Order: sequence, then structure tokens, then C-alpha cells
Amino acid sequence: MNEYTTRQLGAWGEQCARRYLESHEWEILDMNWRVRGGELDIVGFDPGRGALVAVEVKTRRTEAKGAPEAAVTPTKLQRLRALLLQWVVKHDYWAPQIAVDVIGVRVFDGTEYTIDHVVGVQ
Repeated sequence: MNEYTTRQLGAWGEQCARRYLESHEWEILDMNWRVRGGELDIVGFDPGRGALVAVEVKTRRTEAKGAPEAAVTPTKLQRLRALLLQWVVKHDYWAPQIAVDVIGVRVFDGTEYTIDHVVGVQ
């Protein structure tokens, strides 16, 4: 992982997050959905909550910039919610709830990593 660029590390972290969510019975509906206002890393359906969820994935080698999930500011959260609503309209998708989650992927020696899943970020 140390030889990965920031972009490569981010893509790797998103794949780790995807596998994690799928192992928890999530249906992944979209990845790296881009529109003029930004990007949603993962859009998925969480059957446990009956919710359509935008998942922001933050991957870090160190915590020099703080915990990965702390990188989602109130402004970023507002943008993610607006993007998720755009996704809903574009895909004509209905779910009883919509939410934003954050997954922090912390990478240690080589390919060792941990995942912290923050559910329903407010």
C-alpha cells in the first residue's frame, strides 16, 4: 500500500468497503457516481434499515490528518445528501429511508486494514 498513489489507495479502500458492505447483505447499486456537483463513492441498499445509503469512504495510511471518518464535515455531509437525492431522481429509485454513512479504512503494514462504519451520519 505504501507505493500506491492517493488515488490508487482511495480506489483500493472503496473496494474493501464494498466487500465489507456486501458481506453484511447490502446490495451495491452504484460506485463512483459522478455529476456536476460531486461524486458518491458507494450507493447501496441496507436491508437492515430498509434504507438507500450514500457511503463516503475515507482511506488513510496514518492518522496525521485525524480519523478518516472525521474528514466528513457538515458541508460535505450536506453535499452528499443533495447528491443522493439527485441519484434517487435520476434512477427513479424509492426506499423508505435515505441516509449517509461513512466508512473509514485504516491501512497498516501492507494489506492489513481495519474498517470503521459510522451509520447514519448526522
